Amino acid sequence: METLIVTGAAGSIGTRVCKTLAETDGISAVLAIDTRPEMPNHRRVYHHQLDLQIDDLKPVFEGAHCLIHLATSFGPSSDGIDAGGAEIDATRRVFEAASAVGIQRIVILSSAMVYGAWDHNPIPITEETQIEPNPDFSFASVKTEIENIAKEWNLNHPTAEVVILRPATALAKGQISWVARSLKASAIIDAGDNDPPVQFLHLDDLAAAVSLASRGGLSGIYNVAPDGYIEAEVCRELSGKFPRLRLKEEMADRLGRFSWRHRIAPTPPGLTPYTVHPWIVSNERLRAAGWEPEYTNAEAYIDGTPAKPWSNMNAKQRQRASLAGAIILGGLATYLLSRLMRKLRE
Repeated sequence: METLIVTGAAGSIGTRVCKTLAETDGISAVLAIDTRPEMPNHRRVYHHQLDLQIDDLKPVFEGAHCLIHLATSFGPSSDGIDAGGAEIDATRRVFEAASAVGIQRIVILSSAMVYGAWDHNPIPITEETQIEPNPDFSFASVKTEIENIAKEWNLNHPTAEVVILRPATALAKGQISWVARSLKASAIIDAGDNDPPVQFLHLDDLAAAVSLASRGGLSGIYNVAPDGYIEAEVCRELSGKFPRLRLKEEMADRLGRFSWRHRIAPTPPGLTPYTVHPWIVSNERLRAAGWEPEYTNAEAYIDGTPAKPWSNMNAKQRQRASLAGAIILGGLATYLLSRLMRKLRE
């Protein structure tokens, strides 16, 4: 019987992982760690309200067989502001505690965004592809640094199993990752001339991937994504057509940065390329390890996207709504752009 540690246990993926593991044969206890008190409720889940950056982790880690590091400093409450340093520091402390107590199996959650969004990206991207995160996008840069910490730790502990998971954009009904939330906020701006395909991973499928990795026998890097992808136009059809503002990529990026800086929208610097260039990943390696997604891209997107008011409109009503939306968007864009230009002149 094994004891497993799950950091970030109160998050949307953490709660799913804890529940899945607690109901898995061969697991005696799940040590759920989070700064928040709202953690999964199960007789095999033991709550530890701790701060990974300041609290002593070794007493809790003692005797555990596997560490699943899901905690992140990026989220709706921070919108990524000054989150990178905190996440890196917490990850270093987690690995130090794992070394101190002799944990030999570690699973960490990275992101497919570490590959970067570039016009030269192959479709799909495999794990052998060199990572190239867009330099201005803090989230991807931080995940890259966390992967480096894990790889360095593994070099110093060659007998240990370290699994790095790189999921596509994850979401589910009533729950949305910080990345998905930011990408949705950027969707009202049609940047550049490209309209790349997209991937959506259901949080249940991500939890299943984490659970598989925690059982042992895996090592290295695994992409986590549904089979294939969907075209951006199909994605918009699924959610109901909505008005979009077309701008050149450079201007869209400036507008996004301005909206971020002034807390108008959760569109962090460096995000725009991920809405313009493809970053579609292959799931073949994880499938070969025994994982199978239960949800398609479309099913995950539909489950995680509330129905919009215009979804049930007829063509004429939607046309009127689109016209009104375009006017509103145009007015908002004019206002934001005028403020942006004033700032640039100052």
